[in-house]
Amino acid sequence: MPYENILTENKNATLHITINRASKLNALNKVTLSELNAAFKAAFADDDVRAIILTGDGSKAFVAGADISEFADFSVAQGAALSSEGHASVFDLIENSPKPVIAAINGFALGGGLELAMACHIRVASETAKMGLPEVGLGVIPGYGGTQRLPQLVGKGRAMEMIVTADVINAAEAYRIGLVNHVVPAEELITKCEEIISKVISKSPVAISFAIQSVNAGFVAGANGYAAEIENFGACFGTKDFKEGTTAFLEKRKANFSGN
Repeated sequence: MPYENILTENKNATLHITINRASKLNALNKVTLSELNAAFKAAFADDDVRAIILTGDGSKAFVAGADISEFADFSVAQGAALSSEGHASVFDLIENSPKPVIAAINGFALGGGLELAMACHIRVASETAKMGLPEVGLGVIPGYGGTQRLPQLVGKGRAMEMIVTADVINAAEAYRIGLVNHVVPAEELITKCEEIISKVISKSPVAISFAIQSVNAGFVAGANGYAAEIENFGACFGTKDFKEGTTAFLEKRKANFSGN
């Protein structure tokens, strides 16, 4: 499917999604968010896609934020709807993806851009990347999950300081506080992501999906993560992948998972 603001390419069972607005520092506008929704849903339904790498075009920005010109004159109700729709259509959709999603942070990840990266399951940053939530400087707060996901990743105190000061941090600091999993030279960014993916796609797709569900359940208010783990652990026993995995282990051979 052709898109206006994103590029997609399936390589080695991995869908590469690139936000293609380098002239706008890959800022998120309505069209881009809609296309991300469509691309991720298509990836979830495609058995040839085992994992997803999300990045931005060019060397300057992953996503430098939302397109402020689109909502500068919004009312209270319109602002709330903007946030709610974004959560449901893109950010929560990515977080709850049944397939692992890696953010390849190739430059500025600010505001909605950092929120997009935080919705992904794993984050890899180039050494030149910069990250922050500068919304309070515009008289607004992070609206795409930043006030919730940043504390989950780096702790309440550090998250609070980043949000209320609007400070932008470099990749080394992001790694130190646990915001990103890895920092690599810019030219090695995608290679590092593909290296991680190569480990993922050798494992059971159905088990990975259950694992993502179980980890996420521990961060949902009112949910019992342990109960989710127990249920999903049991569900694994009814899958072909479980039979194949245990049989291959006992036979001392490499498992050939079907994803069922």
